[in-house]
Amino acid sequence: MMVDGGGLMDQRKGIMKIRHVNNKVRYVKRPIKKKNNRSSYRERKDPKVLQKLFDSCREVFKGPETVPSDSDVNKLCSILDEMKPKHVGLSKNMQFFKSKSVAKGTPSVSYTPIYQCDEFSLCIFFLAANAVIPLHNHPGMTVFSKLLLGDLHIKSYDWVDSMPPPESQPRLAKLKVDSVLKAPCKTSVLYPTTGGNIHEFRAVTPCAVLDVLGPPYSKDDRDCSYYKELQHSALSGK
Repeated sequence: MMVDGGGLMDQRKGIMKIRHVNNKVRYVKRPIKKKNNRSSYRERKDPKVLQKLFDSCREVFKGPETVPSDSDVNKLCSILDEMKPKHVGLSKNMQFFKSKSVAKGTPSVSYTPIYQCDEFSLCIFFLAANAVIPLHNHPGMTVFSKLLLGDLHIKSYDWVDSMPPPESQPRLAKLKVDSVLKAPCKTSVLYPTTGGNIHEFRAVTPCAVLDVLGPPYSKDDRDCSYYKELQHSALSGK
């Protein structure tokens, strides 16, 4: 919740695990091939666009501790803005995206890796209607998110202070985005300290989100932390 443009967050670790891709795939002189982890995930009809994104990522991302220049960000956004579901083998006519009923239990969130190396990763998240990826961060990362299908509510924050308090203490954050995106739409970009680095995804309808992360998560020094919003009054006593 926000008070005077800020909100308080209480960090929670271990709520859920981010899946890491352990095998490091290196570039070879042939088009990349995606890993097919879903029975409804069809072969892409136009691999050239995905290959163009891959080649551009190799040029843009230089490894940890680096942030792409404005021109490089614009370059990747221009490619992602033109990407359509068919470029990654998806269609709005697939049963997953046509379903309007709410499944019993916790709505599913699944993850399909396309490529990962030390410098960047490409992946697609599938969110059933009402599914949530809780509030989480992207330490030292620049992330491009392209909503390919569905309606997705995004809520994101940036820290107010650069120096964190002790881990057990809540931390003041300012709201950056609180809106619903409807595919097709422009690419969202977040940076290591700006642009809504801490965000939550909540699916209004079944969604597919293509993510480009540079550098990717790492169990050693870029692991994911999850957060809980707190009412300002709950801590101030007002």
